[in-house]
Amino acid sequence: MPLTAEATEGLALCLTAATIGVVHTLLGPDHYMPFVAMSRAGDWSLRKTLRVTTGCGLAHVTGSVVIGFVGIALGMAVMRLETLEAFRGDVAAWLMIGFGLIYTTWGLAKTARPHDHVHSCGDNARRSHLHSYDRSHRHVQGSPKSAAMATPVWSPWLLFLVFAFGPCEPLIPLLMVPAARANWWAVAAVTVAFTAATILTMAAAVLVLNGGASLLPASGLQRYAHAIAGIAILACGVLITLGL
Repeated sequence: MPLTAEATEGLALCLTAATIGVVHTLLGPDHYMPFVAMSRAGDWSLRKTLRVTTGCGLAHVTGSVVIGFVGIALGMAVMRLETLEAFRGDVAAWLMIGFGLIYTTWGLAKTARPHDHVHSCGDNARRSHLHSYDRSHRHVQGSPKSAAMATPVWSPWLLFLVFAFGPCEPLIPLLMVPAARANWWAVAAVTVAFTAATILTMAAAVLVLNGGASLLPASGLQRYAHAIAGIAILACGVLITLGL
């Protein structure tokens, strides 16, 4: 049974939305580099990494979806919505730069701060002492990962806020095409296709890059891991302001 013209148009829009979602995500390092950097610095589990990535991805798309639906309801022109999205993009870029600066500063301060270190010594005793990074420190016995690897509780939430402001510029015109013909099922289908493609691509890119990063020798850089993560986030913000 041949598809109707309306169904054919809807299917074409969904395929276009999914393709644009994938390309839009891959071309923007800010969609995945911050998660890789923070996951490596904080020694996040795979589950936590994917949870933070997915949450931020949903926030990233939801903001544009809400604005698009409000624009449709108010009959706003595409150009006005794109101007609003551009403003949100500028805000998100500066928020990411600010977050990167804060995280870099915190990471550098953490390298110089003595931290508590607990050891299981084999005689059923646990000994705790302080040491700082600037002194040689060797342990013969096995020890758990240092608390110095932990990321601050506020960092994923700040990243979530940044992505909530970050616009999905290609989505607005895609929503307006079926909305102009009152084809509401196509509007919903385009939204789902773009959202799924964006989040799945973000997660896939994070998994691949995180796996690759785990193969790199990083023993000498571990003390600077948080500072490096902050610099990576800062660089992503700068790239956004440059339109890259």
